[in-house]
Order: sequence, then C-alpha cells, then structure tokens
Amino acid sequence: TENLPKTPDESEKSPQSKELLTSNTASTLCISSQSESIWTSTSRNRWDIYYKAVIAVSVGAAIFLLGIVITSLPCILVNNKNVYKMCGPALLSLGLMLLVCGLVWIPIIRKKQKQRQKPQFLQSLKSCFFNC
Repeated sequence: TENLPKTPDESEKSPQSKELLTSNTASTLCISSQSESIWTSTSRNRWDIYYKAVIAVSVGAAIFLLGIVITSLPCILVNNKNVYKMCGPALLSLGLMLLVCGLVWIPIIRKKQKQRQKPQFLQSLKSCFFNC
C-alpha cells in the first residue's frame, strides 16, 4: 500500500500559509467573477462583439416595416379598419425604438473596444489624475 503524505492540522499550519490560502481564494473569486480577463489576449471576431446590436437593428427594422404595412392596410381594405389603425402605429413605434437603440449601441461598443485596447497602466494613470 502507498503511504500518503500527512497533512498538517490547523494548529500546525503557519500564519503565512493561512494568508496564502485566503489570498489565493480571493484572487480566484475575483477572476471568476469577471466576464473577460485583462490577461487573455484572445481576439474575438466581429460577430461575437456586435451580434446583440445587429439583432436589435434587424428585429427593429422588421417590426418597423410590418408597422408600415399594417398602417397602410386601411387604405386598401375596408374590413377591420379600427384594428389596423391601432396596431399599425404601435408596431411603428416599437420597431423604430428597437432600430434606434441598436444603431446607438454600435458606436458605444466601438468606443468600449478602443478603450480596452489602451494599456491598462495609462488608464489607471489617467483616472488617478482626473479623480484626485
């Protein structure tokens, strides 16, 4: 049989090892809580970066076009004019809202990407000067 090394009891552990253990745990928690690490330099393609904004623009444009079609239906059809007059403008406004939100989101993402490319030291130095 194999003899495993004996682990020291709580009373035998030095204060330094306890400190290392707690600091290691804290750093692991800090790293796992971040969605992206500064130290990883994996480049993401454009779809991974912009997909939410592109989806918002696409869905907004589709709903906006549907609102245009439904709003123009009372001119062609005689039946259910009141339904078309109520649903059309609602879809127009909802689609326009999503479309504008997606279009505004794209420059915000670009600005964040440029900020992430700057060295971390310069950002901390700049924030120190502005906050002090």
